[in-house]
Amino acid sequence: MTQVRSHSPRKRSGVYSEEEKAWRGFYQRVGNPDIAVEILHQLDADADMKRSHLALYLCCKESLRTQKTRQARNKRIGQFVRWLADKMCVAPLLAMWRWLHQGRDVAVECLPEIRKEPAVRQVNRLARDAEFAQAKSDFDSQSSAPAKAGIEKAG
Repeated sequence: MTQVRSHSPRKRSGVYSEEEKAWRGFYQRVGNPDIAVEILHQLDADADMKRSHLALYLCCKESLRTQKTRQARNKRIGQFVRWLADKMCVAPLLAMWRWLHQGRDVAVECLPEIRKEPAVRQVNRLARDAEFAQAKSDFDSQSSAPAKAGIEKAG
């Protein structure tokens, strides 16, 4: 028969006491969701450890549920704050901009009508006159002739 070395009870109890201290530390830190997730992974991997530390397993589950409800509450609060900011800040500014935009059109309509210059009426009346039309076309042809001659000399 082979002899199996066994550790002395003193060493074994020291290791076990340190192990128990570590597990107690996990119980104290299980409120941290990151640590709770890691502990759950370890306990799910080993069924014996899960059975021996069932309270720790349940505490981890409770910690994760609490974290989930906390996140849902924070999300609802954030949505409410965004809604409130929209209704209190953005909506009034948009309404004022629309009102000013429509008010511009109303202001333009309220402006007095532009008066026509008396000379414009006289020119329109003369334009209907045949003699004036003939004189205008003669003037236009005389003024364009020197311009054409200047272009031909430059070319």
